[in-house]
Amino acid sequence: MQIIRSVQQMQQRCLTARQAGKRIAFVPTMGWLHEGHLSLLREGRRRGDLLVLSIFVNPTQFGQNEDFDSYPRDLERDAALARDVGVDLIFAPEAADMYPRGYQTFVDVEGAMTSVLCGASRPGHFRGVTTVVTKLFTIVQPHVALFGQKDFQQLAVIRRMTADLNLPVEIVGMPIVREPDGLAMSSRNVYLTDEQRRQALVLYRALCEARRLVAGGRTDSAGIVESLRAMIEAEPETRIDYVEICHQATLERQRTVDADSVLLLAVFVGKTRLIDNGYLLPTD
Repeated sequence: MQIIRSVQQMQQRCLTARQAGKRIAFVPTMGWLHEGHLSLLREGRRRGDLLVLSIFVNPTQFGQNEDFDSYPRDLERDAALARDVGVDLIFAPEAADMYPRGYQTFVDVEGAMTSVLCGASRPGHFRGVTTVVTKLFTIVQPHVALFGQKDFQQLAVIRRMTADLNLPVEIVGMPIVREPDGLAMSSRNVYLTDEQRRQALVLYRALCEARRLVAGGRTDSAGIVESLRAMIEAEPETRIDYVEICHQATLERQRTVDADSVLLLAVFVGKTRLIDNGYLLPTD
């Protein structure tokens, strides 16, 4: 396994691999790897001849007063985990190389898809995401890129961007990986105190409750959301950003639950913002 810092060197390595007929699988991350990331890498190992992991805490997707400076970073730790699952190349560029002096170009998926949910509370976030992913795709030139479904809106936006720009990359979404008690794995879970960690389980409990209500015949989204908000607000250190039932592809709010419905949650527990989601009806 090799760690590459240079944009030009990374681009050349991947171009050479493509010319040799190798299939490139790519997993972009911000590091502080956990089992969710490792599940993406294992699937990438299965799908590609060359497995590339990027580790880059992207400054353009963080807003003011967010956790860019405190976001956990440990390249040595991440490299050891990556080596164990068979990563071939780690791309770990510096921000000054990705966004050099005079940088002026951004990629933006416009419209409702990026202005609702996380887009409403984190203006500019998805412009940063789509810009860095486009740059990474240009540098790594992958045949397939793997993303976790925990960031459901991000995955939908990246699918839209990839289709709209005719990028020759297969986008694969992988299921959420959870702790044994149901908490969705996240690099930000490290911020939680023991008591906040206990309260954070309310996100998964809310998802389970929504599925229970739907299985029992409830289909009115507003009534279901009202019940879930009351459940979440009962925990003393929680503050709801959003609880919505949306169409899985368009992210438009749905008045009635159907097979395309997904529950999307964003909740602050203390100062830590956590997200979770899940389909409300069984999927094949």
